[in-house]
Amino acid sequence: MTLLEQIRENAKKVNKRIVLPEGEEERTLKAAETILAEKIAQLVLIGNPETIAQKAAEYGLTHIGEATIVDPKTCDKKQKYAEIMAEVRKAKGMTVEKALKQLDSPYFLGTLMIKAGDADGLVAGAICSTADTIRPALQYIKTAPGIKTVSGAFIIVVPNKSYGQDGVFLFADCAVTIDPTAEQLADIAVISAKTAKALAGIDPKVAMLSFSTKGSAQHEHVDKVVEATKLAQQAAPELAIDGELQLDAALVQKVADLKANGSHVAGKANVLVFPSLEAGNIGYKLVQRLAGADAVGPILQGMAAPVNDLSRGCFVDDIINTVAITALQAAAK
Repeated sequence: MTLLEQIRENAKKVNKRIVLPEGEEERTLKAAETILAEKIAQLVLIGNPETIAQKAAEYGLTHIGEATIVDPKTCDKKQKYAEIMAEVRKAKGMTVEKALKQLDSPYFLGTLMIKAGDADGLVAGAICSTADTIRPALQYIKTAPGIKTVSGAFIIVVPNKSYGQDGVFLFADCAVTIDPTAEQLADIAVISAKTAKALAGIDPKVAMLSFSTKGSAQHEHVDKVVEATKLAQQAAPELAIDGELQLDAALVQKVADLKANGSHVAGKANVLVFPSLEAGNIGYKLVQRLAGADAVGPILQGMAAPVNDLSRGCFVDDIINTVAITALQAAAK
């Protein structure tokens, strides 16, 4: 069984309720058909019920009726949600009247379902920007307790199983924070370890990456990673986190023995925390393209409840896998 197959099977066991705000979109509906048929998750589709039924018939989908369908125009909980919005953002001038107008947006409506406890997670982005998906979540769901930084991770599966944990890694941050501070890097390290364990079954060994290993180079960029390592170790002493490490020292035991002898992470790392978004984004794409690795993500991490963003070029399978991942994130919380 592949890792993605295992993720889907695990999602079935937790039976979480996931909102799909783009409920009228073709790929979303086709993904929903498989999710419902295989019982990967319970679903809430946001959209016009007649339009959804018409498209389901057109595409030959027979399980869409098993989803809860919520029309933003007629949702009977809009007043309740608007009151929550007004309370959360009253300092920003939010009123019930303004909130009711915002709830015409399926992205705000889906987010408030999570905030109110009517759903466990949300997946969107097939037809909207990342900002449209994430902004409502940042405003109303906010970050998890003790975490101030939202980041984007990828599960990476490489053909060579001698690296990582049987070829499985988690890379972060590859999608959100452009130039993280030491405090933000520490946040990313801690939450990435938890994501790796919850989603991929990894026993996390976190390498804080740099162009230096244990003082081999001197630069303010190295200092940032050293400080981030200390902060992460203080925040989560139960986790195996070490740095600063060059990539070869993190992955190859012979190199680790020379450059970082005695490290409990070097040579065995399976969670790689990059010092910047530039490095992380380039790094995961290099491994994906040149090593033929599978890359699953981005997985948004650090939120108090899971919200995940799709690419507008996504495939049906991408939506299915992201819903399964979101369900497991919800279960881990």
